[in-house]
Amino acid sequence: MAGSMAPRGVTKERAAEYKGHMTFAVAMACIVAAIGGSIFGYDIGISGVNTMDPFLEKFFPVVFRRKNSPTRNNYCKYDNQALSAFTSSLYLAGQVSTLAAAPVTRNYGRRASIICGGISFLIGAALNAAAGSLTILIIGRIMLGVGIGFGNQAVPLYLSEMAPAHLRGGLNMMFQLATTLGIFTANMINFGTQKIKPWGWRLSLGLAAAPALLMTIGGILLPETPNSLIERGHVEEGRRVLELIRGTAEVDAEFTDMTEASELAKTIKHPFRSILERRNRPQLVMAVCMPAFQILTGINSILFYAPVLFQSMGFGASAALYSSMLTGAVLLFSTLISIATVDRLGRRKLLISGGIQMIVCQVIVAAILAVKFSADKQLSRSCSIAVVMVICLFMLAFGWSWGPLGWTVPSEIFALETRSAGQSITVAVNLFFTFVIAQAFLSLLCAFKFAIFIFFACWIAVMTAFVHVFLPETKGVPIEEMVLLWSKHRFWKNVMPDIMPLEDGWGPGGGDSAPAYESNIHK
Repeated sequence: MAGSMAPRGVTKERAAEYKGHMTFAVAMACIVAAIGGSIFGYDIGISGVNTMDPFLEKFFPVVFRRKNSPTRNNYCKYDNQALSAFTSSLYLAGQVSTLAAAPVTRNYGRRASIICGGISFLIGAALNAAAGSLTILIIGRIMLGVGIGFGNQAVPLYLSEMAPAHLRGGLNMMFQLATTLGIFTANMINFGTQKIKPWGWRLSLGLAAAPALLMTIGGILLPETPNSLIERGHVEEGRRVLELIRGTAEVDAEFTDMTEASELAKTIKHPFRSILERRNRPQLVMAVCMPAFQILTGINSILFYAPVLFQSMGFGASAALYSSMLTGAVLLFSTLISIATVDRLGRRKLLISGGIQMIVCQVIVAAILAVKFSADKQLSRSCSIAVVMVICLFMLAFGWSWGPLGWTVPSEIFALETRSAGQSITVAVNLFFTFVIAQAFLSLLCAFKFAIFIFFACWIAVMTAFVHVFLPETKGVPIEEMVLLWSKHRFWKNVMPDIMPLEDGWGPGGGDSAPAYESNIHK
């Protein structure tokens, strides 16, 4: 009896009663918020300055001499831990800072973390542009990492909470679209600034301040999400914002879901401890596995080191940057495909189909390199074109599947009381694996040679099987009713606490909520 009197969160499905439509307020909020993704993408793509001779000569003279040595092993020219640290330090800093961002996001709102991220980006961009030593360069990258930790923690949550349930997948992917746009923009800028010697690399690094300024200003002007306002006790303001972004005063059902979720959230003092409880086990597994698998596709190896990779295969400096610019454009286009289809086809179909295509592409690239390329032999023109085309097909598959959905799925599955903590875990895992791959890839390329692509293909096979077995379809499920999704899944129903009928809904023993969402469940 006492258990039934405690807050249970959302205990009844009300999705059919939700009112509202896509509004101008939601569109503008999502566009501005997604700028955070463009900075993330820009910082991935701008790592291509590590092939510019003036940059290497100033900060990495050993790599510069090795690069221009005709006798050096093609696979090992860029194998340098200091050069890897330039790329990877950003992601290690992001991993640490995202854990600090969780209480800020929960206690002060999503906007607060977006603003903190924007300011950190501005500082990092200024330090990198003005760097006169490797120490200052790395400190600047660390400040960019702090910005990524805060921005990636808050922006996907902001997008998921602002979007109407039936459009949440597409609008949430604004983050990934902005990320791919940032990557493509960075590749274009690198292509132009490589011709500005000796300071073109400073322009490339410093231009990160432009989207950072937009993100900071946007964070100040954006409305807070109604979910966050209600969670922090601003109930009337939360209802006002909800009516504004839904374009109607008939928001009782959605507002009730938010207030029920908030009542439970207020009883949770230690969300990181709560997330380890049995009722949150499925979400925790997804928060760890989805971002880890996203990086283990090998995508960041291509994005970070595309110019390096192509130069190692015998492309010239300009051709290498041009090729990476082409792959960035393909990634941008494929994200548009995902936005157009995710709320019609669902998450599972895109993830599985994309995984299969990526496996095939990785194996083909490995086969070409094994037969036609070696430590002392360059690729022919026809084989080089074939490698670029297959990598573009790989980028195409990633862009409609694991690229956007690796962020979308974790950001939409957590209950309100653990949402900030869950997103912090997602970002921390993503950045940890990003750091590991960024730091190790050049050494792995030197050691594994063509087999590095087989290594990633094996991981893609594992993650595709994981989605098929463990991930239920979340398409169309309201975010505050997502907690009801897991108890009918063929695997997770054996993990979730037993559910029992209550007078006004369903809940598991002990008073927590976990009824079955009847639709969109993979049985």
